[in-house]
Amino acid sequence: MSRARFVVVSVAAALTVAATASLGLWQLDRAAQKTALEASIRSRADLPAWDNRELLAQADPASGAYRPVRLRGQWLAQHNVFLDNRQMDGRVGFFLVTPLRLSGSDRAVLVQRGWVPRDFNDRLRVPEVATPPGEVTVNGRLAPPPGRLYQFGETGTGPIRQNIDPAAYRLETGLALLDPSVQQTGDDEGPLRRHWPLPATDVQKHHGYAFQWFALCALVAGLYLWFQIIQPRRQRARLHGPDAR
Repeated sequence: MSRARFVVVSVAAALTVAATASLGLWQLDRAAQKTALEASIRSRADLPAWDNRELLAQADPASGAYRPVRLRGQWLAQHNVFLDNRQMDGRVGFFLVTPLRLSGSDRAVLVQRGWVPRDFNDRLRVPEVATPPGEVTVNGRLAPPPGRLYQFGETGTGPIRQNIDPAAYRLETGLALLDPSVQQTGDDEGPLRRHWPLPATDVQKHHGYAFQWFALCALVAGLYLWFQIIQPRRQRARLHGPDAR
């Protein structure tokens, strides 16, 4: 019976050690992937900016995420969206998103123009932000659409919303929107703040998870050696003397 117990415990310990070691290696691999992604994002920031023609010529503009752009077009302020509960520099307010119709084209791109504070005394009040008429030049970087926050019910259609769904927004406005959006960069403009952080890759988080898995692996291996090998041998030695070894 003790022999069968030893085999069962040994198999369970071996499987646990293999599983935890594999999970630790997987976390290290994820960290390496995100480190490479972070390096790629930073290297794209140093590339020459795309203009209208170069952006429209891309088969997949989203593949140039975080590359600089310098676009000319006209703001479509009638389609402004203020995304609620967005943070910048530790303050909660709105992200102002405005479509820009690109000059010489019928295509448009969503521009995250910046963060603005909200009126907490009147939560339905839309901030006053000046929008220049006519053709403008927008400096920024390609970026995914604004991240989604948890919300109750469907996405609204008013100027203040919790999230913006690009596909639904295309149908709502009838605009031929490109897939990526643009985060406008440069100096703050009136109430608009443009202190955009680069996306968090959470490399340290994966290193922490890897340490936990490897620590658990070492613990299981240590407990197995102590309770299944070292301690039984010491007990036999005490009961039967040196010959029992």
